[in-house]
Amino acid sequence: MKVSIIGGGGRVGSNAAAALQCAGIVSEIHLLDANEQMASGEALDLLHGTSVYGDQKIYAGNYDRCADSDLICITAGLRRKPDESRLDLINRNVSLFKQILESLKGAGLKKDAIIFVVSNPVDVLTRLAIDFLKWDPTRTIGLGTQLDTARFRSLIALETGLPPSQIKALILGEHGDSMVPIWSTATAGGIPLVKLPNFNGAAQQKVFERTKTSGAEAIKLKGGAGWAVAATIAEVIHPIALNQPKVLPVSTQLTGEYGIKGTCTSVPTLIGKGGVLKRYEIELWPREAAGIVAGSKSLDATYEQVQKAK
Repeated sequence: MKVSIIGGGGRVGSNAAAALQCAGIVSEIHLLDANEQMASGEALDLLHGTSVYGDQKIYAGNYDRCADSDLICITAGLRRKPDESRLDLINRNVSLFKQILESLKGAGLKKDAIIFVVSNPVDVLTRLAIDFLKWDPTRTIGLGTQLDTARFRSLIALETGLPPSQIKALILGEHGDSMVPIWSTATAGGIPLVKLPNFNGAAQQKVFERTKTSGAEAIKLKGGAGWAVAATIAEVIHPIALNQPKVLPVSTQLTGEYGIKGTCTSVPTLIGKGGVLKRYEIELWPREAAGIVAGSKSLDATYEQVQKAK
């Protein structure tokens, strides 16, 4: 499987390439970046490790080299300027994202290629990729709340002292302010988390609030997240590459789940070689389902604003 990473010279893109290389599952990794020198440097650094990790082809190149890629992972994005509004940042990222999509159009992608959006605002940009490229929605995936879910599980483990790998809990809905913690199905080794001693409502809220602000915390401490997001990117790519379907909280275009149509947002989704194989409308507490619906309306409003700014 060949993966092209757009933004491969940046922190997230290069970390994702390293995660894919270490796993040894994909056969070819192509890095592309507006900063061609950075992409070349990262590719060379990774290439030096191929004798240790495996025999993948790893190189930097332009958009033409995306033409035969099986999966295009887009990590490129801009950061907020001082005193810049969220909508202004969104509009700048949308403008950059459209340039990327236009370049991909010109490259002539394979019709069965999967578009995997990591750039933020991920839900809005995933929908834009579908509309702009007129791409099959089942072959267009956003990272969504996959990273939020990984953070959530790890922080629950930190709070409770339980093994992180045994925590099964989800964040669904928007990757953003309206993300929804799903406590109704959360378990640790099969035990409902809400029934754990000393893990009361206050402790649960504390964990969720830190989950929601984890991105900002990483920016403050080290300039931005990288390794955990890379791990979650690999977690989405691997079931596609291996044809071993896995249920993940990724962002896809809903077709009626929870009464939502057209919006790209995160619900439990079966991902495999063909992309989106199935979505699950699991039973939730009423406030959880309402939170997902409210978040979708907020995303729709943002998308409309983005469309008007064309």
